[in-house]
Amino acid sequence: MSEAAGDPERAINGLMSVAQLLEEPRLARLYTFVLREGDVTIDDIVDKLEMPRTTAYSDTGTLVELGVLTRDEEQKTHTYSAIPVTLTANLDGDEYTVTPTLVEAFGCSPQDQDLDLLIEKHGLGKLAAALTYAIPYAEGEMPERIAARELDLQYAFAIAVLQALGDVVQDMKVVDPYFEDIRNARDQPVADE
Repeated sequence: MSEAAGDPERAINGLMSVAQLLEEPRLARLYTFVLREGDVTIDDIVDKLEMPRTTAYSDTGTLVELGVLTRDEEQKTHTYSAIPVTLTANLDGDEYTVTPTLVEAFGCSPQDQDLDLLIEKHGLGKLAAALTYAIPYAEGEMPERIAARELDLQYAFAIAVLQALGDVVQDMKVVDPYFEDIRNARDQPVADE
């Protein structure tokens, strides 16, 4: 009997949903806002994210269609809640789990020059790699200089990225139910200077 379990249609649809969250920072930001806040209304989204009402309706509709938000229609004012997502990719033994924390980091990129530049110059993979160092850095378990050196970026830029991601880590570690599944650089041997 095969060890594969679950619904392949649901799994592939979930993959596509996570991929779309990682293609559009505005959707990522909205998704993680709802995850952090719990049940929210369109008014909450418009006020807190300073988003036009039509965009808020359109984007929440998209996220409901993707299956990462639910809409409660029992009340006159609909409320939205987030479904925590996780996606584990394994390529020739290299494994990484995408959780809401990476989605949040990506969603923050338009508002943070350093994260935006990191993604523009080095791609989403480098953001994920940086997050693995930002976790022990933010939790005081890895010195800034070692984390920055390991990122293989210009030192001052690496520090700025770590600081931006440190804020993401602090915000998400209490709301991301899969936070412990993120690969963490403290679990890997790091060469001492």
